[in-house]
Amino acid sequence: MSYDLVVIGTGPGGYVCAIRAAQLGLKTAVVEKRKTHGGTCLNIGCIPSKALLHASEVFEEVAHDVGALGVVVGKPKLDFAALMKHKDETVGANVQGVAFLLKKNKVDAFFGAGSIPAAGKVEVTAEDGSKQVLETKNIVIATGSDVTPLPGVTIDEKIVVSSTGALELGKVPGKLIVVGAGVIGLELGSVWRRLGAEVTVVEYLDRILPGMDVETVKQFQRILEKQGVKFALGSKVTKVETAKSAAKVTVEPAAGGEAKTLDADIVLVAIGRRPFTEGLGLEALGVATERGQIVIDNHFATNVPGVYAIGDVVRGPMLAHKAEDEGVAIAEILAGQHGHVNYDVIPGVVYTYPEIASVGLTEEELKAKGIAYKSGKFPFTANGRARAMRHTDGFVKVLADAATDRVLGVHILGFGAGEMIHEAAVLMEFGGSSEDLARTCHAHPTMSEAVKEAAMAVEKRAIHM
Repeated sequence: MSYDLVVIGTGPGGYVCAIRAAQLGLKTAVVEKRKTHGGTCLNIGCIPSKALLHASEVFEEVAHDVGALGVVVGKPKLDFAALMKHKDETVGANVQGVAFLLKKNKVDAFFGAGSIPAAGKVEVTAEDGSKQVLETKNIVIATGSDVTPLPGVTIDEKIVVSSTGALELGKVPGKLIVVGAGVIGLELGSVWRRLGAEVTVVEYLDRILPGMDVETVKQFQRILEKQGVKFALGSKVTKVETAKSAAKVTVEPAAGGEAKTLDADIVLVAIGRRPFTEGLGLEALGVATERGQIVIDNHFATNVPGVYAIGDVVRGPMLAHKAEDEGVAIAEILAGQHGHVNYDVIPGVVYTYPEIASVGLTEEELKAKGIAYKSGKFPFTANGRARAMRHTDGFVKVLADAATDRVLGVHILGFGAGEMIHEAAVLMEFGGSSEDLARTCHAHPTMSEAVKEAAMAVEKRAIHM
C-alpha cells in the first residue's frame, strides 16, 4: 500500500486534512485507533457535550422561564434514558457522516493503532494484534489530546470521572464536585446543575476561565452563582477518598491553610488536556518534542523529513476548529499550494448559558504587550431583541488600536455569543476597524445589533445606551 499522505488520527484535524488532500489529488489514507472516526470531539467531547448542554437548557427553561412568556406547563419530568439517547444519536449521526465523507472523497481508512517505525512508513496494529505497513511520501500526526490527570487521584470513570465519564453518568448526581474552572469543567458542571445536581467548582487559581478576558469572566461567574453553582477559588484538591457510591474530597487553600472535606457523589477532574502521542514511536524516530508537544516549524513540519503534525499535539489552543484549519493548510502545502493559519483570529466559545465567545486579544494581553487601545462596550439589557426573548445577561466588548482603530479583540457574554462572534472574526481577518463595524448596517431587531453598538461605543457614540 503506497500513498502520498497517511494521516494518523481522524479527529477534526485529521479527517479534514485527509479530505482536503484527496480533493487536491493526493492519494490519501487515514489510520484511526477507535472503531469510529471523529476523534475526541465527535465521540466523547464537543458533540455529545453540546447535545447535553442544549437538552439541559431546554429542561431549565421549561422549569423556570417559560411562565413569564405566558406559556403555562406543569413541572417538567426528566426522562434520563431519552436524554442520553439523544446524546448518543447525535454522536452516531456525526461519526457516520465523517465515514461517509472519507469514502466519498476516496480516502482509504485503516482501523488500529498507528505508529511510525521509519520516515515513509506507518504501521497499523489492529485490535486482533495483526499488523500491516503503509508506505507513504508524507505522514501527518493528528492524534489529539487526552485528559490531564490530577496527581494522587485515580480516575475510575465511576465515582471519579474525566469528561468522558461525565458524559456517561447513569443518573443525575446529588452532589458533583468539579476540579478545574476551565471550559470543560464549567460546561459539564452546568449540564448537571441544570438537571438537579448540587455543583461546587474547585479551582487552584483565584479566577475562572484562565486566559479569557477578566471583566467578562467576572460577570459570568456572578451569573453562574445566581444559577446555583458554588465556587471554591484559590483552592486545591489534595485527596479524594472513594467509597462504593460516594467520595470525600479534601480541599485546601492554594496558598496554604486549613483543609476541609467536601462530600460528593461524583468528582469530575477537569484540569486540562495534554497531547496524546503514546505508541507513535516518536522518540525512536527522533521527532523533537517539548513539554509533551511535537515541535513544528511554520509549515507544520517536524525535524524528521516527511513527518508533520497538527492539532492538539502541537502548539496553540486545543480547539477543534484550529486543528481543522491546520489540516487544510498542511494538505494545501503538501499539494504545492500556500496554506496558512492566522492564529490571531481563532475564536473561542464556552457553551454554557449564557455563552462566552471571544476572538483576538484580551485587555490584559494588550496591557502586557504595551499596546494602546480603546474599548467600547454595550449591554444586552439595552438590546430590544434581547429584552423580547428575556436574554438580557451580558454584553459585547470591542477593543481597537488607539492609533489605527484596527479591531484587536472582541469579547461577548450573552445568549448566542458563539454565533455572533464570527462577524468579528471576519472583520479582523480583513484588518477591519471599529469604524467599519460601526457603519455596517445590522438588521433590527437582532442580538447582533449589540456588536455594532459596542463598535460605536469605541468612539463613545453608541445610540441606545
